[in-house]
Amino acid sequence: MSQPPSETPETPDTPDVPWADGLRFAFGTLTVFPVTVHRWDREAARAGMLSAPVAGLAVGVLAGATGLVLLALGSGPLLAAVATAAVPAVLTRGLHLDGLADTADGLGSGKPAEDALRVMKQSDIGPFGVIALLFVLLAQVAALSQAYGASWTRGALAAVVSAVAARLVLTLAARVGVPAARPEGLGAAVAGTVPVRGAVLAVAAVTALAAGAGALAGTYGVLGCAVAVLLACGAAEVLLRHCVRRFGGVTGDVFGALEEGAVTVALVVCCLFA
Repeated sequence: MSQPPSETPETPDTPDVPWADGLRFAFGTLTVFPVTVHRWDREAARAGMLSAPVAGLAVGVLAGATGLVLLALGSGPLLAAVATAAVPAVLTRGLHLDGLADTADGLGSGKPAEDALRVMKQSDIGPFGVIALLFVLLAQVAALSQAYGASWTRGALAAVVSAVAARLVLTLAARVGVPAARPEGLGAAVAGTVPVRGAVLAVAAVTALAAGAGALAGTYGVLGCAVAVLLACGAAEVLLRHCVRRFGGVTGDVFGALEEGAVTVALVVCCLFA
């Protein structure tokens, strides 16, 4: 996730943040799309984190489209799956994967919160980070390959639903009551900005939309997509609570770990329903 500037200008003359600013915040911090973020204050962060699933939709559509193009050109499901998994990494500059690795190293260090956070800030990747990256990416590619093997529609649908669910968990993680582990960085900028009611409504809306999209794959697809979103949120909540206990709050790295974990869970569920 992109980091906010060291100075966060306030805009007191416009207390109500237009959703356009929220979308800019979401795309500017969660993707590499050429979007200029005009506001970095808490109100913009709230609107941005509520808009996070929209950024996920854009990433998922491009990832799924890439897989479909390769399949249409004659590739097999495995190559299409690799390309589909690679697109989100490219569109985020690998920041979420880096966050996963850093969080795994911090959790695996077994050190007190302050020392674990120091481990996470180091530029190198330790053994726990390498293992986490290896198994998460293997699981994502394997699940996508199985989904594409079942049908092109199911594969592309899995790519889109998992990407949206992964950004939805960021909305949940930014809810009121979840503290930041550090006083600076993106974690501090967005932590506690989303009202609990807004987070719950976001989960309900995304689940309903995912179920509707699942109709493209039949009745079984409706159930599979809805369950994928809910289980991704549930797994992310377990990891979030563990990170808050261990680190004292969330960081940008924790957000990355939540996103990658949610993608993996959602993809596994989608392939099981394929």
